[in-house]
Amino acid sequence: MSYIITIENKVATFTINRPDKRNAVNYAVMDGLEEFLDRIENDSTIAFSVITGMGDRAFCSGGDLAEFHSLQTADEAFPMLSRMTGLLYRVATLPMPVIALVNGTAVGGGCEIATACDYRVVSGNAKAGFIQGTLAITTGWGGATLLFEKDGKHDRVLRILSEAGMHSAEQMLEAGWATEIYNGDAKKGLEQFLAKMSAYHPSVHRAYKTVAIRKWTADFIRDRMLEESRQCSVLWGSKAHHYAVNQFLSNK
Repeated sequence: MSYIITIENKVATFTINRPDKRNAVNYAVMDGLEEFLDRIENDSTIAFSVITGMGDRAFCSGGDLAEFHSLQTADEAFPMLSRMTGLLYRVATLPMPVIALVNGTAVGGGCEIATACDYRVVSGNAKAGFIQGTLAITTGWGGATLLFEKDGKHDRVLRILSEAGMHSAEQMLEAGWATEIYNGDAKKGLEQFLAKMSAYHPSVHRAYKTVAIRKWTADFIRDRMLEESRQCSVLWGSKAHHYAVNQFLSNK
């Protein structure tokens, strides 16, 4: 199974279960995320939701290039990109707080998934980067739109996206992307974070989340995320992108 869904003690967790592929997203993972969202979106008993990856090496390495590289044109790529964008919009607008437990490296689309969450609890050993530019594309799942919306500091966001580099957990904390860093066991790191959050009734968290969602809805964030996907699809169909992916795959 490419994913695991658990609901325990009012915490719903979606785990990408592809450690041999560095928890890369494929269509099966998308199916799982959709199932997860369908189960929890309207469940008022869920206090928190968590997205993480299996193991301790990778949170998510983005889209599975071995599977998605078969998409050659913009028209072929857009359905995949827009579907994941729609799922991340749903993640972002879940009524309860969403925590990305970044238990390992977060690369490309993995950073987009984490950005869609409200909080990013990051392993001190993890590295993260919006490296899409190294493949001659932009973020394609709405991550840049979410980052600009949530961070608000234009030059900092533009730089972290445009430079397409990898950064340590400490650097991502300093940049404001990481919410908190933990050392050691991921489960304990999450428990420590949730212990502080759980000091307040879930209705308080949901009420504040509603304020954020109201703003995003008024700002047409879903439409803007989809336009970001469409822009990426054009670059996806370019010769520069296919050349960069071929070079990447040949060096693996």
